[in-house]
Amino acid sequence: SLSYGELSVRANRLARRLIAQGCGPESLVAVALPRSADLVVALLAVVKSGAGYLPVDPSYPADRVEFMLADAAPVAAISWSGRELVLPAGLPVVDIDAVDVSEFDGSVVSDADRVAPLRSSNVAYVIYTSGSTGRPKGVQVPHTTVAKLFANTEGVYGFDESDVWTMFHSYAFDFSVWELWGPLLYGGTLVVVDYVTSRSPEQFLELLAAERVTVLNQTPSAFYQLAEADRLASESGQAAELSLRWVVFGGEALELRRLSDWYGRRGD
Repeated sequence: SLSYGELSVRANRLARRLIAQGCGPESLVAVALPRSADLVVALLAVVKSGAGYLPVDPSYPADRVEFMLADAAPVAAISWSGRELVLPAGLPVVDIDAVDVSEFDGSVVSDADRVAPLRSSNVAYVIYTSGSTGRPKGVQVPHTTVAKLFANTEGVYGFDESDVWTMFHSYAFDFSVWELWGPLLYGGTLVVVDYVTSRSPEQFLELLAAERVTVLNQTPSAFYQLAEADRLASESGQAAELSLRWVVFGGEALELRRLSDWYGRRGD
């Protein structure tokens, strides 16, 4: 668990380490980490350095990882000590478990610190498509697009610092952009869901209740499984006390009829 102050200092120090290695605007840094607080620190550090992040999910097949790294040509990578993931020889790797950044200043990083000024048109991240219709393609998304996503939805949702969000999806899937930067932008709480919990609707339902999550972001197929777990828990007299304010769907078409059972139990 990290406060905003702790997150800021850790990310700023790591960002300065990346800058010292030459990372900056229009360059990419691969991030290959399991879902954790360290992942949030790393992604924030890359953006603060001015570079764009290239998410490399550790669960990806080796040939996909090899293709992405060769195609995107990152200048560095952030990973962890226990990885089984094989990164290219010659690619500078920052080990999040072993790196000592205490010598670097933890104050806010500015253009005076970066290798070049950071502009809203610079690349914030590159996420690769699934490749289901051919070779995966890397989509470069600038900072301004992420800012507009939230600016254009602010009036609809009314998010604020009291909201608790989950980062449920892989950070190599574009839904994660909404899940990660939303709570950080509004000063809310971000709960990073570990891989095992994300694959168990029952455990995820327990987490939603325990963390008093207010903003749930789901693909419809994942939500149908969660709704079924909720139904079974309710029928057994163990209904979870949920604090949900919004359920936001994305990624695929929603079958409205499949929500009737949820509405019957949970209302609007």
